[in-house]
Amino acid sequence: MQPFRMSAIALLDAYRSRALSPLEAMRSVLDRVARFEPHIHATYLLAPERALAEARASEERWRRGEPIGPLDGVPMTIKDNIPTKGEPVPLGTAASDLSPAAEDAPPAARLREAGAIVFTKTTMPDFGMLSSGLSSFHPLTRNPWDLTRNPGGSSSGAGALAAACCGPLHLGTDIGGSVRLPAGWCGIFALKPSGGRVPIDPPYLGRVAGPMTRSVADAALMMATLAQPDARDFMSLPPQRLDWRVAPAKLDGVRIGVLLEAGCGYATAAPVRAAVERAGRDFAAAGAIVEPLAPFLTQEMLDGLDRFWRTRALVDMRAMPPERRKTILPFILEWAESAASFSGEVVFQGFSQIMAMRKAAVRATQPYDFVILPTAPITAFEAELASPSKDPLNPLPHVCCTVAFNMSEQPAASINCAYSAEGLPIGLQIVGRRFDDLGVLGVAMAFEAMRASEARAWPEPPAT
Repeated sequence: MQPFRMSAIALLDAYRSRALSPLEAMRSVLDRVARFEPHIHATYLLAPERALAEARASEERWRRGEPIGPLDGVPMTIKDNIPTKGEPVPLGTAASDLSPAAEDAPPAARLREAGAIVFTKTTMPDFGMLSSGLSSFHPLTRNPWDLTRNPGGSSSGAGALAAACCGPLHLGTDIGGSVRLPAGWCGIFALKPSGGRVPIDPPYLGRVAGPMTRSVADAALMMATLAQPDARDFMSLPPQRLDWRVAPAKLDGVRIGVLLEAGCGYATAAPVRAAVERAGRDFAAAGAIVEPLAPFLTQEMLDGLDRFWRTRALVDMRAMPPERRKTILPFILEWAESAASFSGEVVFQGFSQIMAMRKAAVRATQPYDFVILPTAPITAFEAELASPSKDPLNPLPHVCCTVAFNMSEQPAASINCAYSAEGLPIGLQIVGRRFDDLGVLGVAMAFEAMRASEARAWPEPPAT
C-alpha cells in the first residue's frame, strides 16, 4: 500500500518493523498533497522542507529504537484557528492582523510532544462561523468527492485533506458541528469529545478540539495524546487515566435511540433518512435494543443560540479598525451586524436557549446508552455557498442535528454510513452520555466493522 493511504497505526507498525521510514511516509504524503491541493485548496502554511527535516530526525530516532512519543513521525495537520508557535492565526478571515502566535495551543503542544509532524495548517471560513469552505482569507476549499460541492466546515481543510488521503491525522475544532459536518460530507470519521476532555485555549462554551481521520482507531490513537492535561484550559475535565485502545463494542442489549428529525432546522432529506433507518436495523441485527426517539429541539432554541452568537460576533468585530472590518466575508458581516438592534433582553433570552437546548438533549437521550441520528439533514451543498440557506438571517438550519451536543457536552462522532445517488457521502452521528467518549468510539468501531465491505475507494485527484 502507498504510504499516503496508510493509517497512523499502520505507519507506526511499519516504522517499528523498519518496513517503512518516516521520511518515506512524509515524501509520499507531500507528493499526494501536491497532486490534490490545486483542486481542493485545503492547506495553509504548507511547509514541506520543515516537514522533511522533521521526518529525517524521526527516521534517525526510529533507527536507534528511541521514538520520542506515540506519534513519532506520523504526518499531521492542524486547523488554522489552533495556534502554533511563531505562525499567524488568521481565523479564516482577511480581517485578522496575522500576528504570530506566542506559543502552541494545548492540542498542538501535545501532538508535537508526541512526535507528530505538522506539515501544514488547514483552511476554515471566517471566524469558524460557517459550515462551508468559503473564506475571505483562504481560497475556496472544495470537497474531494465532488469538486462542485462543499467540504463542510468550519474544519473545512481538515475534512478535505483527510478524504483526499493527504495524511492520516487531522485536528479540527467544533462549536456547533465543525468536525462532524465536514466528516459527514467528506465521508471520514470525526469525534467531538465530551466538553473539557481535550484541553484547548481559549476555552469557550461548547467549543472542543477533536480528531478527524479515516478510521476510528486512528481517532482513538489521537485522543490518547490530545486528552493529556493542560492548565491553560480552566474549563477542562479533571485528568483521567483512560485506556484509549478501543475495541468494537459488544452490542447485545445496548439501548440505542434513533432520531430521524431534530425538531428544528431542515427536515431530513429522504436519502439521509433511509441511511439512518438502515443503520438502526443493522444495530438491531447485531443485538442492540433499538427504539425511535422523538424530536426534542425547537426552532426557538436554534434561533436563540443564533442571536447570541450574532451578538458575540458583533462585539468582536466592533473592536476591529473599520478598514479591517470591511474585509470580512459579506455573509458573515451582514449576519453579525444584524445584531445591532438587539436589546439586552433579546440577547439574554438567546443565551438562555443554550441551557434549554442542553436540558432537552440530556433529558431526551438519558434513557439510552447511545443515540444515532444524521450528522446533517442534507448532503453536501454547492461549494461556492456560505450556507445552504443562502440567507445570513437564517444561517443555521443545517446544524440542527449537531449543535445541541456541543451545548450538552456529550461526546458525538460522525461516521460514514451510506452514499447518495450522486455518490456523496452521508454521515451517521453516534452520541453517548457525557464522559463516555470511549463508549462512542467502541460503538463507532463496531459500526465501521459492520460496513467494512461497503466502503468505497477514496477520491482521486483529477487527471489534469
